[in-house]
Amino acid sequence: MDMYLPSLPTLASYFSTSTSKAQLTLSGFTLGFALGQLLYGPLSDRYGRKWVLVSGIALYAIASVLCATATDVETLIFVRILQAIGGGAGVVLTRAIVRDIYEHEAGARALSLALLVPSLAALVGPFIGGQILLWADWRGIFWLLAAFGVFILFLGIFRLPETHPREKRFPTSLSKILRDYLTILCDRNAVGYMLCGAFSFAGMFAQLSGTPFIYIEIFGVAPEYFGFLFALNVLGIMAGSYINSRLVMRFGIRRMLIAGTTTALCSGLLLAILVTFDLGGLMGIVLSIALYMVPHNITNANATTGALEKFPHIAGTASALIGAIRFGLGAAVGALVGILHDGTALPTAYVIAGCAVASAVSYWFMTRGSEKTIAGR
Repeated sequence: MDMYLPSLPTLASYFSTSTSKAQLTLSGFTLGFALGQLLYGPLSDRYGRKWVLVSGIALYAIASVLCATATDVETLIFVRILQAIGGGAGVVLTRAIVRDIYEHEAGARALSLALLVPSLAALVGPFIGGQILLWADWRGIFWLLAAFGVFILFLGIFRLPETHPREKRFPTSLSKILRDYLTILCDRNAVGYMLCGAFSFAGMFAQLSGTPFIYIEIFGVAPEYFGFLFALNVLGIMAGSYINSRLVMRFGIRRMLIAGTTTALCSGLLLAILVTFDLGGLMGIVLSIALYMVPHNITNANATTGALEKFPHIAGTASALIGAIRFGLGAAVGALVGILHDGTALPTAYVIAGCAVASAVSYWFMTRGSEKTIAGR
C-alpha cells in the first residue's frame, strides 16, 4: 500500500482519469482488506492459522501480477480489491497468532513489536516506489510486489508454525459465524475498543490518501522525494510502537490508551488550525502529521488487546471483525478525502482531525468504567 503512494498522481494522468477515481485504487484496496478479514478469521478458527494464511498470500501474489498487467483504471480497481482480499490474511491472522500465544499486557507488547515490521516496510516503501518511478512506470511497483508476495509465500509454507492446534478448533457454519459476530458487537466495551482503533486507523488512512496530492501537487515535491517526507510519519509510528512495548507492562493498557488518544487529538486539531489559517507551510503540515502518527500503534495495539480480551475462544473471528471495521472505515475515509478534494489541504486536515476526535470519544465514553476483564489497566 505504501510503495504505491508516489504513483497516485501519475496514475491519474496515465489513465486520463480524475483524482478521486485514482484514489479509488487505494480505497478499493482497503475495502478488500475489510472483506477478506471477515472470511479469514472464522476459517482460521476452524482450520488453523497456517494454511489459511498461506492461501491468502498466494491470492495476493497472483493479484499483484494482474495489477501489473491492468489496461484501464476500472480493471486496476477490481484487481486491487482481489490483491487486498489476499493480503488481508496477513493482517488478521497476525493478531490471532499473537492472541494464541500471549495474553493481557504481554499481548499488547508483542503486538507493538510485531507492528514495527510493517512500520519499517512503510518507511522504505514510498522511497522505493519513488525510485522505481525514475526508471519505470507504476507497473514496475506491482511487479516488485508480486515478487515479494512469492517470497513471503515460501516463508509461510516453510517457516511458519501452527499456533491453533486441532484440539482448540471447532466446526463452524455461516449461522454460527454470524452469531459470533453479533455476540462481539453486543459487547459495549469491545465495540468501544474497536471503534477507538478503527478511527485511529482511518485518520492514518486519510493521510495516506491525501498527502501524496498535498506534497506533490500543492507544494511541488518531486515524487522521488515524497518518501523522505513520508518517512517522518513512519518514524513516528515506529517510535510509538517502541514506547508502547517499553511502557505498557508498567502502566497498563488503559493509561497507554489515554496517552495515545490525547496525543492524537491534540496533534489532529493542531493540523486543522495550521491549515485553516495557512500557518507553517509545508513543514507545518509535515510535522503535525508526523506528530499525529506517533501514538498510532500505541492506540491500535492496546485497543486490539482490549477488544480481544474477552474472546480467546474465537480470537480469529474477533480479529476479523476488528480488521473489517478498521479497513472498512479506512476505505470510507479515503474515499471521502477524494470526494472532498478541492486542490487544497483543508479536506485532508479536517478529516484527520475528525478521526482523532472520534477515536478519543469512542475510548473515553464507551470503555471507561465498564471494563471488567482488564480492571485497573
